[in-house]
Amino acid sequence: MNTSVSILAEIPEELHESLRDYLETHPNWDVDQVFAVALSWFLLKSENAQTPQSSQMSRACARVYLETLFEQSDG
Repeated sequence: MNTSVSILAEIPEELHESLRDYLETHPNWDVDQVFAVALSWFLLKSENAQTPQSSQMSRACARVYLETLFEQSDG
């Protein structure tokens, strides 16, 4: 089952403008997909611990990252 959690975040104006420009030129993407990919990629790259729990979280982040990437190409 896929569950979603809403996040309200303030971002710098320059980042918002870049995101808006990106989405205008990439109509197959939406803001939710961009944030899911960015957050999962960040968490994957930030994970250093080698515990079973962190390994499980890394796999979950990788799954979200890949599913979101391939989801955008279906549209």
